[in-house]
Amino acid sequence: MNSLFGNWASTLRKNSLLLVLSMVLPTFGISNSMLAAERIYASYSALELSISVTTLENYAKTGVINEELVAYQQYLPLQQFQELRRILLNRVKVSPVVVSQLLYTPQGELLLHRLAQIIKTSHPEPGFGGLRSALILASGESEGLTLLNVLRKYPSSSIRLDVAETLEIATELERLVNQTHRAIAAVSIKSKIEAATIKEPNLSQLPDLKVPGKFKSQKSTQKFFDSTRNRLLLTDVYIPNVQNAAPVIVISHGLGLDSSNFQYLATHLASYGFAVVVPNHPGSDAKQLRSLLKGHVNEIAEPGEFKDRPLDVTYILNQLEKGNQSDSRFKGRLNLQQVGVFGQSLGGYTALALAGAKINFEQLKLDCQPAALQNTWNMSLMLQCRALELSISKSGKHYNLRDERVKAAIAVNPITSSIFGKAGLSQIKTPVMIVSSSDDTVAPALSEQILPFSWLANSQKYFVMLVGGTHFSTIGNGNPTNQQVALPADMIGDASQARRYMNVLSLPFFQTYVVGRPQYKPYLNAAYTQSISTKSLGLSLVKSLNTTDLAQLLDIKEAKPAKEKVPNTIVSFGFWMLDIGVALLHVMIFI
Repeated sequence: MNSLFGNWASTLRKNSLLLVLSMVLPTFGISNSMLAAERIYASYSALELSISVTTLENYAKTGVINEELVAYQQYLPLQQFQELRRILLNRVKVSPVVVSQLLYTPQGELLLHRLAQIIKTSHPEPGFGGLRSALILASGESEGLTLLNVLRKYPSSSIRLDVAETLEIATELERLVNQTHRAIAAVSIKSKIEAATIKEPNLSQLPDLKVPGKFKSQKSTQKFFDSTRNRLLLTDVYIPNVQNAAPVIVISHGLGLDSSNFQYLATHLASYGFAVVVPNHPGSDAKQLRSLLKGHVNEIAEPGEFKDRPLDVTYILNQLEKGNQSDSRFKGRLNLQQVGVFGQSLGGYTALALAGAKINFEQLKLDCQPAALQNTWNMSLMLQCRALELSISKSGKHYNLRDERVKAAIAVNPITSSIFGKAGLSQIKTPVMIVSSSDDTVAPALSEQILPFSWLANSQKYFVMLVGGTHFSTIGNGNPTNQQVALPADMIGDASQARRYMNVLSLPFFQTYVVGRPQYKPYLNAAYTQSISTKSLGLSLVKSLNTTDLAQLLDIKEAKPAKEKVPNTIVSFGFWMLDIGVALLHVMIFI
């Protein structure tokens, strides 16, 4: 792929869920038909390129480049030809019911509309309906959902691609990727500068946080029922065998996950003397996703989850306070005035809300206009904008989801840009750590974590960048009986290293700011993170970012591609659209 789009796009391209690839390959000049699409045309000014579907099909099956295809070798290097063949032949085992359920959700329809903008067909209704029907029908074929099957099912005899319009989008995407690269580089440079000013920390008197602590713990699953909200909260509770009351850490999972995905972190924290509480949020857990795929519900998550998730945690803490006084299992064993929260993705939102960030309805109204949504490449906005459906309280005040017992919060890959905005995040007064991943296509690093971190007014804040990490790197393996959606290894990244980082960083952060042990602060600096950073998954930490510098990054204008390079730019854009398609499906399933 053209280096124009950098490592981010290259990494995304490896995440080849064919469900999405088959939707976006028409942008590369490939489409499909129930009539059997015969030719694909790409027009730019007086130049028109075309290729027959039969040629593509023969190449995919035999690997032979015929006379028609050989003309395109000047535009596609051999490596890209080989990748094209792999994509054409690859298959996904997915039922028509699953495909249909995903594509009929509001998020799925927005996905289809977004991708169909650049597909021109001979029918009055461009690619939207054709994409959806082709995917559903192709997934029912005996050999599974392959691109060639989608080609056979697309309801148009020809597809025309407006290259001028395509190039405008390609230029916009190039600008966004370059901005992200610059921002990540700025974090890395700032981290090195901070590390150079710090004396080598003396950790000899402190434990090696990479290994488990000395305490054994007992796990139980509690059933809490909040009758006022009709919420059954199945909650895993880990109690360490310590003599004094244990400080409490709450872990909030992301959408489509459950408590089992963070068992690795819960057991590690418990081994160091923390009591750990891991709720299953019933409206946005693995069970909710299974219900969606089975056709029992029509939404990935209801808008109410933005208030219910923090309220879940508050309710559970209230019940544990009662149990700590009377229940023999907890009596006197929990210190519920020393509470920390760790959350990933939608759980990261939950952690920040509990720490004091307020839902910003004014920002949501600005960012969630239909025209703005149709043109955004930050697909996490599809979920954030659902919060607009929440009603503001009768008193006219916004929701206050802050829990005063929470003394510190860690938010990993959180969604923040519009649901909180600058005004909402500036309300946080407690210590916060935000963890971002350079290759996150679900909650993009620049818009959802890097820039929002600069909005935090609290001086006790930390920003951590996982260089090479994805949205899924820190998620642990779920319970096999929960039937979670499996993800390819390339889509996850170096998960084992990412989890070690979460163990090592969360311990000193919570020890320092929840328990009040300042001797753990030497772990929380750029020098220490630099010393444990690996090649497979880089680690950077900074304590501050300059808002002005980041704002300048956002204003960078990139030149449009030169006309003489149009064919190669089309190729690059086509592969980039594959990556964006994958990101869109991620948002539909996991936030």
